[in-house]
Amino acid sequence: MEQGRPRTAVPLPSAGVPAQAGPARGEHVHDEREHGYGHPLPGARRDTARPERSERTEEPARGERPARRMPQRYSVRGQVLDALRKALVSGELIPGEVYSGPALGERFGVSATPVREAMQQLVLEGAVEVVPNRGFRVASRTARDLAELAEVRTLLELPAMLQLARTLPARTWSELLPLAETAAAVAASGDRAGYAEADRAFHRALLGLTGNRQLVMVADELHRRAQWPTPHGPVRRTADLVADAAEHLTLLDALAAQDLAGVESLVTRHFTGAAGRAHSSPSGD
Repeated sequence: MEQGRPRTAVPLPSAGVPAQAGPARGEHVHDEREHGYGHPLPGARRDTARPERSERTEEPARGERPARRMPQRYSVRGQVLDALRKALVSGELIPGEVYSGPALGERFGVSATPVREAMQQLVLEGAVEVVPNRGFRVASRTARDLAELAEVRTLLELPAMLQLARTLPARTWSELLPLAETAAAVAASGDRAGYAEADRAFHRALLGLTGNRQLVMVADELHRRAQWPTPHGPVRRTADLVADAAEHLTLLDALAAQDLAGVESLVTRHFTGAAGRAHSSPSGD
């Protein structure tokens, strides 16, 4: 049961999570159906009949053991995690509210176990907090939190972008144009969760030009944290998303022109402006 609110259901996107059939709610049965394994594992035999000669089956070389593929539990946990992240960004999971694993599992049509596993990942990311014997509370972001995240992102990403602007040819930046245009189209649709993904995809691709994988991973995690909700409802209005996406296109122009002062101003405004919009935007579009 969801706690912290008098039994008000928060609709979560299913994100393709398969319905679970069989065990009663709350039971956890380790079988293929529960975790989305709709097909037998390679090498598994469902019956004792030999395959028809017309079927092309690869036999392992003599002396070699057939490869075993372990069941991928991530298939369900990962889908639940993705759906929870989208619900957080869109404001469907409300900051300060407490949600239990069984209640969320019922909405997804899965047992509470993959929900709890996904929530533990969100705990590590700082999106939720454990409430003993109750569930998980959605963390609240303050204006100071968002300002600090913007500052750290600027310290990490700005020097890398300036270095790229100095060294890469102008034609390189045109390769990022499709990502920027996709983000702009998603922003115009008002899809907050979709824009959060498109926004991060653009920044990952840009920083990926440095060749520094650790920088990309750390910056992406900070970016994700900056997208978590505030206590004031949905994160941004459609107009805010459109304004944010337009800055990607302007940034690409400045990078191509090797306008270092323009790049510095744009990046600083992009990060601090997004933080300010996220904290102050009302819930309407």
